[in-house]
Amino acid sequence: MKVKKVIIVVSILFTGIIGMSISYSQWNSASPSRTCASCHEISPSVGLWQTSAHRDLHCSECHGTALSNGIHSIKEKSNMLFTHWSDDKSHDDIQMNEQQVIELSQRCAKCHMSEYAKWQSGGHSVNYAEIFMNEEHNRLETPYWDCLRCHGMFYDGTIKSLVQEPIDKDDVWKLINEDQATVSTIPCLSCHQVHTHNEVLGRASNLDNPKEISYEREERNTMISWYVRTDKGHIRADRLMTIDMFNNKQPVQVAGDPASKLCIQCHSPNFKHQTGSEDDRTPTGVHEGLSCIACHAPHSNASRNSCDNCHPAISNCNLDVKEMNTSYKNRNSSNDIHSVSCTDCHSEEFLAHN
Repeated sequence: MKVKKVIIVVSILFTGIIGMSISYSQWNSASPSRTCASCHEISPSVGLWQTSAHRDLHCSECHGTALSNGIHSIKEKSNMLFTHWSDDKSHDDIQMNEQQVIELSQRCAKCHMSEYAKWQSGGHSVNYAEIFMNEEHNRLETPYWDCLRCHGMFYDGTIKSLVQEPIDKDDVWKLINEDQATVSTIPCLSCHQVHTHNEVLGRASNLDNPKEISYEREERNTMISWYVRTDKGHIRADRLMTIDMFNNKQPVQVAGDPASKLCIQCHSPNFKHQTGSEDDRTPTGVHEGLSCIACHAPHSNASRNSCDNCHPAISNCNLDVKEMNTSYKNRNSSNDIHSVSCTDCHSEEFLAHN
């Protein structure tokens, strides 16, 4: 009898496991409208996803499943269920924490391998240790709350919970949580909103007519957005304001394309909107009005060889612009490529006669 009971118990457990596995598999493969969207907290995100460029991807491809990351995933999903059934109504607007944002960015690399590799090679892949443990910079400007506006948009704490200031000049700066050291401060979601409306690119009606191919093809909405830490949400870059800029109190022409509007949110000027102040990189001089992406690659930020996009091999001065004394050739040059003008090398009298 005991053997029969054991066999029955084992059979019930085995059947239960098989049934749970089948249910779990069906849940992960089912339409989000029948799974994720059944929770009222998630339905707005699903609605945005259905009109986004990622509409053909399943939720689990970006967000993973309850078992995709081992114990961590099980703990996370269990906490979500607990929060859902709790009396706390503040969870209606669900936000990902920084760890989830980093994990999502790593999943972006599955499809966007080239972009991810370029991002890793550029300055925007900088981590917390490289930003906040820079003692020379910290002596010039003590880290404060606004640093997290660009370097740590998704950080869950405050600047006081992130870094410990040295007690005396011989001491060193420290990250309170050492695990934070290698975490990227500017992940993909800093500039990209995954759930954002975007039309499918159409084709020209007549591919035999070059004018129709060039001018009648549908334009795609911008794919970049600015994540506002204080509001915990994105603003599409083309909807950002163009900032008025001044050089020695004179108005400066500023590029109004979405990329430039986005860049200036972090590479921003002082309260007087003076070009070249603070972290501003607004082009003046001979490059006034140029977009940031006229010289900088979008993901790597690389600018080498960008001169060739606009300049012939020889300039009007019969010189190779890449060999001129500017910060393009040597970063220690006094002639910053962002603000270089003809009068930096030539006198006004010379220019008036040539």
